[in-house]
Amino acid sequence: MDRSLIKDAKQNIDKSVNIMGRVMNARLLSNVSFLQVQDYTGTIQTVWEKPVEVKVGDAIEIIGTVRADERAKGGCEILGQEIKVLSTSIEELPIDLAKKDLNLQLTTLLDQRALSLRHPKVQAIFKLYDLLLKYYGQAMRVNSFTEIKTPKILGACSEGGANFFKIKYFDQSAYLAQSPQLYKQIMVGVFERVFEIGSTFRAEPHFTTRHVNEYISLDAEMGFINGFEDVATMLNKVLVEIFAGLKEEGAQFLAMYGEAGEILLPEKIPMVKLAEMKKIIKEKYDYAIPDTTDIDPEGERLAGRFAREEVNSDFIFLTHYPWSGRPFYTMPCADSPEETCGFDLIYRGVELATGGQRIHEYDKLIANMKKKGIKPDGMEHYLEVFKFAMPPHGGWGMGSERLIQQLLGLGSVKEAILFPRDVKRLCP
Repeated sequence: MDRSLIKDAKQNIDKSVNIMGRVMNARLLSNVSFLQVQDYTGTIQTVWEKPVEVKVGDAIEIIGTVRADERAKGGCEILGQEIKVLSTSIEELPIDLAKKDLNLQLTTLLDQRALSLRHPKVQAIFKLYDLLLKYYGQAMRVNSFTEIKTPKILGACSEGGANFFKIKYFDQSAYLAQSPQLYKQIMVGVFERVFEIGSTFRAEPHFTTRHVNEYISLDAEMGFINGFEDVATMLNKVLVEIFAGLKEEGAQFLAMYGEAGEILLPEKIPMVKLAEMKKIIKEKYDYAIPDTTDIDPEGERLAGRFAREEVNSDFIFLTHYPWSGRPFYTMPCADSPEETCGFDLIYRGVELATGGQRIHEYDKLIANMKKKGIKPDGMEHYLEVFKFAMPPHGGWGMGSERLIQQLLGLGSVKEAILFPRDVKRLCP
């Protein structure tokens, strides 16, 4: 008999089916047994009117008859007839996968990652992550962006600063890419609109709920813009398309996270200058952002609170960050050069994306690098392109895992990464 999938069980009422999956829970009584079985499409209860010898975690094959039962999840269950254990555990499971919520310490959750990923609610995180990647790529292509893949081993740091990983590359030094920034700008001169989904590496010794040292960035760059507002408008449009897809196709997974999985995303995300937001935060919430930073985590949280309270949005663009804190390729504002033509997108009080307009003229780019004390060594191929008429352009970089963290209200971004890498974790 060919294998049937659990998601199709209700279409096979009163029919015999062959189910293969894993035992997630077992109640073995004297005269009847109940096995909760999971395959990659869902879970179903199987009922046995005879003794069965299985353990939680076993991989099994079942032949039985599907029968309607409105009390059961999915409206049906399987009356088991034959069972075969395909593979059994040689040790007792160290965590209880039968619970609705695992409620594990983060360290335990990650140390037992190969097993914790089997839990339905943990799997839901990555089902939604899969849909995020799907709809991001779909939205970008609908808007005529070409997908590219850029090198992650570089001859020079893409962002400058000190937060880079230096590696030995045969007989010379190299660096893990902090972003695809320089390459995606080059590709604007080729395809005009490009996007990338790829790994980025930051050598920052953070111990926070929102930082890791390797993450998947959702990047984009577009040419012939009139200003950074065009970039923000496009990102807004893409997010609307992404969340529409998540709500429709991922409804069952969002439901597992209750109110956290609700989405407040307007057709036009509000936009406020950073300097103005600092005043709002001071006046409305009596909090002064420290002078040592553009905006701190508490400031971002309060900006998110303002967006929800005042305009019923989980999102807000903060614009015109100071020139001193932005990368060398960021366009200074013509009327206030101490500010830049760019933005951060705040999602539920946490920075989700950074973007803006880039400097597209060679002389201005070189001058800006000199002002910031950045040497062109190793970036010659990038800089050369600007001698040959690059169009006005801009783009963004967005943290994919952080989006899922904020959407589901996860305690740490590491919960949204299959096998996260931080200061102390290199395995599993």
